[in-house]
Amino acid sequence: MLRDVLIVGLGGFLGAVARYVVSGLVQDGFTFPVGTLFVNVLGSFLLSLIMYFTEFLGLFSDETRIFLTVGFLGAFTTMSTFSYESFKLLEHGEVKSFILNVTLTLTLTIIAVFLGRAVAIAVWRRA
Repeated sequence: MLRDVLIVGLGGFLGAVARYVVSGLVQDGFTFPVGTLFVNVLGSFLLSLIMYFTEFLGLFSDETRIFLTVGFLGAFTTMSTFSYESFKLLEHGEVKSFILNVTLTLTLTIIAVFLGRAVAIAVWRRA
């Protein structure tokens, strides 16, 4: 149990740092929260890919899977930030941006999960 907690903690540390760097690079110069949108879509795709690679190919051990999914991607994706930024858009009267952000985030992250699954299945069938 303690080993798993440390694995998740290390993954979370690295995921949080990656989120800060990646979202900052993507966000640079935009007022719309594209950095958060980007990490949520990328994180959804990667989570799906890892989970389906594990399911179909047995590619990742339990330790690697929890490091990557619960730890790294759990800290990398930013649903709490998404919620806060969405609320701030609404609070500032930017209703169209609020609707766009919520719609894009929900739609694109679900599509990213589907694409991750599709890639994993395609690789699995070739293996």
